[in-house]
Amino acid sequence: MTERSDLLIRPATPADREALGQLGAALVKLHHNFDTQRFIPPGRDAARGYGRFLIGELGDPKTVVLVADQAGAVVGYCYAALEGQDWLSLRGPAGVIYDILVDPAARGRGVGRRLLDAMLETLTERGAPRVVLFTATGNQAAQRLFAEAGFRPTMIEMTRERPE
Repeated sequence: MTERSDLLIRPATPADREALGQLGAALVKLHHNFDTQRFIPPGRDAARGYGRFLIGELGDPKTVVLVADQAGAVVGYCYAALEGQDWLSLRGPAGVIYDILVDPAARGRGVGRRLLDAMLETLTERGAPRVVLFTATGNQAAQRLFAEAGFRPTMIEMTRERPE
């Protein structure tokens, strides 16, 4: 896929399960820390469950899971899929990016941008007429990354908890 210096962006394989699980659990924790009422807590088995989930997605031809491999270690991943028309979202066919995360120790070196660019290229090659994603309102760094890549805000999710 994309190779620069010692960083390789490549499709995930079943051998990446543990690393993907750890990164996925970190993503759950990050979001939960943004808003403990809106996002689920990571839980004791989050890493194992998330790794199993992402590896299970590899068999779906509409799904893409890319990893950032730095000298043999997975330091980030991006998970997306091609979706058809969605009446609930009032959206036509699109590539939808569900997750993108870079290990904190590897941040600030362009890994996230390389993952995002590779995913955009892959989704475009597979026929996506547009790419959409969601980001937590508190995740300013991700919002900057997405804006720099040409994304624009189109929706705002609002949440209300049931009154006690």
